[in-house]
Amino acid sequence: MNPYNTPPVSCPWWRTTPAVLGLLVLIALFGTFSYTLGFFVMIAAVVAVWVVAPWRKRAKLGATLGALVLLTIGGEVGARLDHDPAPTTDAKSADPSRVSTDAASPSPLADFAGQPLHRAEERARSAGYRAGHHDAAEDGRTIFMRSLWTVCFQKADTATKTVDFAAVRTGEPCPAKDGAPLPWPKMPDVVGATYDAAVEELEQADIDLDSVTLDDVYLDVDAPSVDEAAENGDEWRVCFQSPDEGTSVPSDTIVHLDLGRWTDADLVQRCPSQKDTTYKIPANDPDYADDNGDSSANADSGSRIGGGGSTDGDSSSSGGSEGGSAGTVHPGAFCSPSGATGTSRTGKPMVCGPGSDGRDRWRSA
Repeated sequence: MNPYNTPPVSCPWWRTTPAVLGLLVLIALFGTFSYTLGFFVMIAAVVAVWVVAPWRKRAKLGATLGALVLLTIGGEVGARLDHDPAPTTDAKSADPSRVSTDAASPSPLADFAGQPLHRAEERARSAGYRAGHHDAAEDGRTIFMRSLWTVCFQKADTATKTVDFAAVRTGEPCPAKDGAPLPWPKMPDVVGATYDAAVEELEQADIDLDSVTLDDVYLDVDAPSVDEAAENGDEWRVCFQSPDEGTSVPSDTIVHLDLGRWTDADLVQRCPSQKDTTYKIPANDPDYADDNGDSSANADSGSRIGGGGSTDGDSSSSGGSEGGSAGTVHPGAFCSPSGATGTSRTGKPMVCGPGSDGRDRWRSA
């Protein structure tokens, strides 16, 4: 009983539960004739479920899952119907003598290797064959969207007019034989090699260089571009790689190379033990502190980290006379004059000399 004596609110027919359920049923119907058409109907149905249908969230989630199931069922039914076409009843097939002649000399079927699976099946049916298909790889994957698969092998029986296609996803390499593993290239071991040598090994392994990304192992050095690394290919060396040696590299795999670059003038001329944990210039480490516990300034900013004196770029003083000792100094900090000597806080002899950027820095003696 309505205490307010108001008429019930009417709902448009297209928002009712039967209308939405009918749209869901259409998914299987259209999917039987065309998987692509069924897919678009499924998208429309899912949108209607979430936007139009006055259902609770759990019911909408269930309807979305049901839409996927209906599309799968419709696609599978359509595939089976395509594989088993109804026998023809034309005049030629009704003539017993003609049937006997055709059976005695069946027409051969063209080789469809390398063609899209759906086109191969269409042409095989046009030639009077019943077509089937399966995954050519060892995985035994179910084939949906036949337009996205490519024929590798076919086995035709001219007596029964049947053909079975073995296919892989478009872009995948065909296995050596039906049911064998996909022959993806294997990742070589390029750790320790120069960038030029690493690129050559990757090419020999048939790995697409467009899938290779570069990074620098030092936290205070920007990652090089491909052109930058190629320009000085003998100075960059591979410190880490991903995937590991011997790992299969499918077409969608991204290959990572972590590079370190050093020349005779660099303080650091070796790979760190771990990625993203080492600063090429120790003074660039924000946790790096001098003997008094004060945080050191960034070396790239031109701040001197060493003895007292000026902090103005190349003219910074080392705190010692030319050829003399500057006391305790910090590796990588700017220094002057060239040739001055000092000692790191660990007791390692240091000398003021040109760094990789041509400016005088404290480096190992």
